[in-house]
Amino acid sequence: MKYENWLNQWLENYVKPQSKQKTYLKYTEVVNLHITRGLGDYELDELTPFVLQKFTTELLSCGNLRTGGGLSANSVNLIVTVIQNSLKSAFMVDEVSEYRADRIKRPKLREKQVSCFSPLEQKRIEQYIFKGNFKRLFGIILCMYTGIRIGELLALVWSDVDFKNGTLSITKTRYDGVDGVGKFGHIVTAPKTDSSLREIPLPKQLLPILRKLKKESNSALVISTSAGTAVAVRSYQRSFEIILKNLGIPHKGFHALRHTFATRALECGMDVKTLSEILGHKSPAITLARYAHSLTDHKKAMMNRVGRLL
Repeated sequence: MKYENWLNQWLENYVKPQSKQKTYLKYTEVVNLHITRGLGDYELDELTPFVLQKFTTELLSCGNLRTGGGLSANSVNLIVTVIQNSLKSAFMVDEVSEYRADRIKRPKLREKQVSCFSPLEQKRIEQYIFKGNFKRLFGIILCMYTGIRIGELLALVWSDVDFKNGTLSITKTRYDGVDGVGKFGHIVTAPKTDSSLREIPLPKQLLPILRKLKKESNSALVISTSAGTAVAVRSYQRSFEIILKNLGIPHKGFHALRHTFATRALECGMDVKTLSEILGHKSPAITLARYAHSLTDHKKAMMNRVGRLL
């Protein structure tokens, strides 16, 4: 059987019934854009470790279909994961006599440099929002003080806010894409991992603002359009980009708000375990690896304060 034919069968019979829709759509995109192009005409038994390694190397050097350059290590690792999972399933149902994709040498991943806003930039962003279209843009403030992701923010409904106990429940996320019937729309799903299901304490100063917004809201959604409908993810990201441009602040992605929260929390002395739980990381080790520089900078600042006292 040709690999292309097996991939189509694998996606429909193994991935689609057992995975989240977002995973199925992502795997389908990877198969159509990359794997079928490079390996689809091979018979399954022809996919030797060398053939798979050569394909992986080509992805790193010239796999970007838009620019002709190489794909990032993260992108290539996702493609390798799809290849390995598909061939492992083929081996389990006797379509191939041996599973050999585990011999692929993956590109090494490097922890991305965390980019966050300085305290002054943070203050300027807050002032701008409170003076402008506050109701719609308050989500930016909420992300900056809770560390939630944009998908989690735009999936929030008012019942997720516990005003009595001052907490925020993260039970779902949202992305914009094509649904199961081929229609583009706002898709709400459970978070990717169990650790992403969490309850976050809200800063006391945000509670009266949230109460006011709920009273004035015409939607079940915490963040909505003036008509009470869902805001597109890209539209919200674009609004944030415009704020930075108007303020003359160097561009950073929306995710920088999450990094800013984590950095400020560590600077204030929050322990890594508590921060890890608030961010929804799988373990404190992930948090420590990602924000180790913030801890180092904080320790340096504390030592400098001690030095001034001597």
